[in-house]
Amino acid sequence: MTPITEGSLLWAPTPAVKANANLTQYMNWLAQTRGLQFSDYPTLWRWSVTRIEDFWQSVWDYFDVRASQPPTAVLDERIMPGARWFSGAKLNYAENFFARQWADRPAIYYQAEDAPLQTLSWAEIERQTAVLAQTLRDLGVQPGDRVVAYMPHIPETVIALFAVASLGAVWSSCSPDFGSRSVLDRFQQIEPKALLAVDGYRYGGKAFDRRETVAELQDGLPTLAQTILFPLLAAERDRGRMTNTVVWDDLLTGTAVTPPLTFAQLPFDHPLWVLYSSGTTGKPKPIVQGHGGILLEHLKMAALHLDLKPDDRFFWYTSTGWMMWNFLVGGLLAGASIVIYNGSPGYPDMNALWRLAAQSGVTYFGTSAAFVSACMKAGICPHQDFDLRAIRAVGATGSPLTVDGFAWIYDNVNRELALESVSGGTDLCTAFVGGCRLLPIYAGEIQGACLGAKVEAFDLDGRAVIDEVGELVITAPMPSMPLYFWNDADHARYRDSYFDMYPGVWRHGDWVKVNERGGCVIYGRSDSTINRQGIRMGTSEIYQAVEALDDVLDSLIVDLELLGRESYMPLFVVLRAGVTLDDDLKQRIRQKIRADISPRHVPDDIFAIDQIPYTLSGKKMEVPVRRILLGQDVGKVANPGAMRNPGAIDYFVEMAGWL
Repeated sequence: MTPITEGSLLWAPTPAVKANANLTQYMNWLAQTRGLQFSDYPTLWRWSVTRIEDFWQSVWDYFDVRASQPPTAVLDERIMPGARWFSGAKLNYAENFFARQWADRPAIYYQAEDAPLQTLSWAEIERQTAVLAQTLRDLGVQPGDRVVAYMPHIPETVIALFAVASLGAVWSSCSPDFGSRSVLDRFQQIEPKALLAVDGYRYGGKAFDRRETVAELQDGLPTLAQTILFPLLAAERDRGRMTNTVVWDDLLTGTAVTPPLTFAQLPFDHPLWVLYSSGTTGKPKPIVQGHGGILLEHLKMAALHLDLKPDDRFFWYTSTGWMMWNFLVGGLLAGASIVIYNGSPGYPDMNALWRLAAQSGVTYFGTSAAFVSACMKAGICPHQDFDLRAIRAVGATGSPLTVDGFAWIYDNVNRELALESVSGGTDLCTAFVGGCRLLPIYAGEIQGACLGAKVEAFDLDGRAVIDEVGELVITAPMPSMPLYFWNDADHARYRDSYFDMYPGVWRHGDWVKVNERGGCVIYGRSDSTINRQGIRMGTSEIYQAVEALDDVLDSLIVDLELLGRESYMPLFVVLRAGVTLDDDLKQRIRQKIRADISPRHVPDDIFAIDQIPYTLSGKKMEVPVRRILLGQDVGKVANPGAMRNPGAIDYFVEMAGWL
């Protein structure tokens, strides 16, 4: 492995790379049509975050957004929260995909663990989208109604999204490895009219039956008018105790004539989907994002930052419970094909995804820092076994990519690619710091803030700092910021989630360092949200599962992920008198979390303690405990005068000494 340190130069764009970059074409277009000359990316970025109305109008014009009615204004007010974008415009997110299709290229390359690589054409996607849209329309689904999916990463999930969006209904999805309680905590909030689901899924060579879970979802969602079942496992289509359910294939084969695919024309800020990002209290936050904001943001990212072109094949390993699934679908807006994989990245071995990349001709390989770390541990050298020369870029997100991770990619994939470490969030469904094909790449660094994203590092007093670790903030509005949270009429929860620390400034909840050249290093979460393989989960959901066990009185969980160290997630429990934390109880706790929440969020270790530290106002002190266990001075992160039980912190101070 090449010996490198943070800041070592790993890659620089050649003149040919710069000349062919989509960003260069965009800058040339700005010069020709707007008379705007930019000598480099930093000057272009500064313009994009100071003249934000001009920038986002240029995105609309450059990508020729399909709309039945143009906007009367770009931005009503530069305020956060509350900015209103492109008033008066009428459009449809899904229509803009079908307006950009490339008939002579497959839209989707798809592989499952137990099946060979296959392709799906735009014509077939359009046919199935039209049939499903008509089925939903016949059920009475109208603009604004919610349609939810308990579906894995398969082509039919993409088709379902397009069908729902075409009607102006609101989409929401969860991965089928989520337990019923975790799914209901999400879907019950939005009262869906229809459910799309699978009977099960395969992962790691094993089949997981989900028919009973789907029945539990039906029981817990009284607003459902219909369930559409995709029989991924059961050839005999056994529906178990599911009710009011039709089978996907019967819809397609039962339609003699394909209905026309039409698109409801909707306001720019009409709800497109609901994503979920959990906090420390209450149910997951149901984040509503709009047709227009997501469309513009994903056009910008796919073409200008990922540099996707019509002959590209864009892959990202993800699940339907992570915003990277939505982001991957957005790659189709650049005319590229997308490559999707349904299964474990480690089955039958750690070469599974590299094998897929070689077979499908992936040109942009998107993954996570955790996957890169797993490849390093497995000792694989994929470029020795597969021809990976087609890969011209690798994207990494989900958690900070270490310097060693950067080195491994260049030593074991190919030395010519652009390694684009990116970071963003479910909350905006995008990356706001990421790749730029015009800039060099340095080990351990993200190249910089994305266009239209005014990202800064703030100290506790709200001052921007350079070369110091601070809170990641966004100081100017972006179109894909949430419209609102579902059932948050006065926007109180929305404001508390992002604007409580710095009024009028978005605080994202990550630690970041911005250096003099604009490069960024993400150090991990600054709050208590659990981030496992990119899937964020609120601690409150885990507490609900654990404390439902009679033997557990109280609990606290922290994720000790930080740049340069692997994620380690211990769970601390206070037990009922006379109960011992033996292997049986540990197994029951783990199984409860696995069943109710997801396999990803099972703790690495479980410890029995006497008491959980609380503030005087009754809040569990997750952030101070996390910071203590990461080695910070207890005197700076925990004030005994603000604690209900100051002695409870001593256990964690002692534990920090041997971690």
